Amino acid sequence: MTAVLGANYVRVWAEQVALPELGSRTVAEALAAGTECKLIWRAVVVALELDSKYR
Repeated sequence: MTAVLGANYVRVWAEQVALPELGSRTVAEALAAGTECKLIWRAVVVALELDSKYR
């Protein structure tokens, strides 16, 4: 996420943006709940509309 969002913005984004694919939780909340990192990353890729090279 840092490579895409930058070091200064990544933490803010991870703590404030709720993702539908994560049950409307943020990345930080999903990590704290024990959600698999692979599932979180897939949700991030969708939310940020990242190029297929990130999948």
